[in-house]
Amino acid sequence: MPTVIVATGNPGKLKEMQVYLGDLGWELQLKPDAIDIEETGTTFLENARLKAAGVAKALGQWAIADDSGLEVHALGGAPGIYSARYADSDSARIDRLLQELEGKRAGQGSAEEGNSGTDRSAQFVCALALANPRGKIVLETEGICPGEILRAPRGTGGFGYDPIFYVPALDKSFAEMSPEQKDANSHRGIAFSQLMPHLKQLALG
Repeated sequence: MPTVIVATGNPGKLKEMQVYLGDLGWELQLKPDAIDIEETGTTFLENARLKAAGVAKALGQWAIADDSGLEVHALGGAPGIYSARYADSDSARIDRLLQELEGKRAGQGSAEEGNSGTDRSAQFVCALALANPRGKIVLETEGICPGEILRAPRGTGGFGYDPIFYVPALDKSFAEMSPEQKDANSHRGIAFSQLMPHLKQLALG
């Protein structure tokens, strides 16, 4: 069974990866805490590449990494790659985002927006990268889930910005979806579905 290092110290991320990659017969392991890869990229894909390549090279093993976050159109793409660092907790991150959008609506509403206020369109992005034991990126992809930012949280599931990210096609926030529904429709689910056909053809040696 090939061993692949998940380039994160987050056990929750490892569990997610196991759900998506379970059919491949890989043994997934968390990276050691001693290996810390600085995320200096300016895009999700750059950071995913940095993490996968850095961990693979440090350990001499295959490594897979993801980098993901929320981009809000009216905020110029923020919080973007800083989504996890936007505040100190999930609730604080949500509060800050909603306050900044309300600030836009109060101070910068445009004529085209009419009575609806600020454009609330947004997208979740997930970039994935797989590196071979020499640290070369051999596969990469990016999944995007378009949606809108709600005015108040809805639902009790998920984590992060899920309660305020609404998917019109399903008429639900991420936090209102079942785990299976979210897995199938989220940015991460889309990214893995794009990557899986290529992973199945890859011989890990």
